[in-house]
Amino acid sequence: MLRNLIFLMATLFASAWVNAQEPVAAVPAPVVNEAENILHLDLSTGGRVSIKLYADIAPAHIDRIKTLTRQGFYNGVVFHRVIDGFMAQTGDPQGTGAGGSPMADLQAEFNDLPHLRGALSMARTSAPDSANSQFFIVFSPTLRLDGKYTVLGRVMSGMQYVDAIERGEPPLNPAKIVHAWIGADGPDAPRVPLPQVSAKLEEPATTPQP
Repeated sequence: MLRNLIFLMATLFASAWVNAQEPVAAVPAPVVNEAENILHLDLSTGGRVSIKLYADIAPAHIDRIKTLTRQGFYNGVVFHRVIDGFMAQTGDPQGTGAGGSPMADLQAEFNDLPHLRGALSMARTSAPDSANSQFFIVFSPTLRLDGKYTVLGRVMSGMQYVDAIERGEPPLNPAKIVHAWIGADGPDAPRVPLPQVSAKLEEPATTPQP
């Protein structure tokens, strides 16, 4: 009987060892189209600004930017607040800082990404959960904004066209976004315009003075 028990244990051990050697089928990683997270802004200053969006850092804000971009919301919108050495702000179809989209405001997704040169961050009022459609691009490092505004991307190329935006609050001759589009769609993708914007913020979406 003891011999039978030893034989059974040896058989089980051998079977387990053979199974352990069999390769485990790898689960394929999901295919991510990198162009899906590239925002292109064709500016009136003469060129294209390409921005990498960090979808894993601020997913709700990036979904908002993509949704509005694909509906043509940003086309023709001016940079209404531009402070030298600080940032250029846009995303308000009214051009005053007090406008937004018809969509609900977003809950903050504050993160550890710094407000370095070229950072793309969402403007808001004094209420943390008030970002809607307005965003700004940073000219120079402004680290005091870190953790207080949602950074969602950074300029990959074309920063010189951001530097060329006329300064002012508001500028006398404001630069504008001629055409905004997502890389995966291509510049000629059809747009579905949003209804007429009627929502107004209780106070302008902004950032502190530098």
